[in-house]
This record gives sequence, C-alpha cells and structure tokens, in this order.
Amino acid sequence: MAFDIIVLLIVVFLIFQKLWSVLGTRPEKITRPISKDSAAKIFDILMKESMKQSDREEVVDGGELHSEPKEMSETDRVLAQIPNFDTDRFLASAQKAFEMIVTSFAKGEIEILKPLLNSKMFKNFEKIIKQRKEEKITAETDFVGFSSVEIVNAGVDEKKNAKISVRFVSEQANVLRNAEGEIIEGDENFIQSVTDVWTFERNIESRSPNWLLVSTKK
Repeated sequence: MAFDIIVLLIVVFLIFQKLWSVLGTRPEKITRPISKDSAAKIFDILMKESMKQSDREEVVDGGELHSEPKEMSETDRVLAQIPNFDTDRFLASAQKAFEMIVTSFAKGEIEILKPLLNSKMFKNFEKIIKQRKEEKITAETDFVGFSSVEIVNAGVDEKKNAKISVRFVSEQANVLRNAEGEIIEGDENFIQSVTDVWTFERNIESRSPNWLLVSTKK
C-alpha cells in the first residue's frame, strides 16, 4: 500500500514537472505582425504630419517648437490691397501690352495706342509719331521676346489710384530709316537686350479693370 502511494507520488511529480516545462515558461517578447490595415493607417498619419510640417516654417527656441509665418514685402502688402489682384495674370497682361505698345508705336498706329495709355503718355507718343511722319522717317521693331518680367514697385495713393512698376528685359532689333530707306539709326541684324521700367495705373474703386501706361524709363 505504501509502495503504491510512493509510485503514485512519483508519477504525479513527473507529470507536474512536464506540465511546468511546457506551461510554466514563456518567451520574453512576442512579436505580432502588423496588418495591412494598421500599416495603411500609420502611413496616413505620417503623411498628414509631413504636410503640416511643410505648410509652415519652424524654428526651435529653448527646446520649444514655434511656427514662424513668412514675412510679406512692402510691395506684396500693397498688392494685397487691390481687389481680385493676381500677380501672374497681371504680368501676363503687362507683357501683351508692352509688345503691343512697342510694335504699334514703331508702326505709328495711334488708334491702337490710345486705349492703352493715359492722356499724358498718349500725347507724348502722338507727338513723336507725327514728327517722324513729317520728316518721313520710318521705324522698324523686330520684337523677339522677354528675358525677364517682374514687379519692382507698387503703391496706392489717397485717391485709391494704384501704380505698379514693372521691369521688362526684352530682346529687340530696332532701326530708323530715312525717306530713301537708308538706316540712320540701329541695326536690323543686331538683337539687343533692352531694359525698360514701365508704370501702370488703375483706380481700384473703378469698375474698369484696365491698367493704363502712365510712365516709361530705361
């Protein structure tokens, strides 16, 4: 009887030891694979954070992160006062006006120039065109294109007249011919780089969207 009990205890001990070796221990770290759905969510979060970071300039000061807005120039602040103003659209229109005025002036086409200039500029252009006709001088302008076009200054006065100065760097070939057709100025085979600063004006409270040329200088 006592022997049977001892054998039974030994069997129980062996079974318990076996169970402990299997169930009583566990790996230190269990790595679970990330599902496709979880990976997609993490990717979206990272992309959103990246976009937030790119939308602002940040500087570190004393271990803290601050957003720093981009500073506007004085010209940009003035342009922001003009209702519905778009820089790209304005410069595209200014280029068309420049080419039209230059070529029409050379050809003496007064009626084309009239709606593009203010009264003072129109009188100046008209005077030169009439003088050339009296002296039988003809002008030829071969307009090649622009090297650069940029706004260099802008202002709005107390009467709400906005003035925008634009620097045009263009490639042109210009000549003047006398009554006999001989070249008296310029070279038809020489393309030169010409820099002009033209100022356009418009009353920002006017219904008319047209900008008029009010001054020119080299």
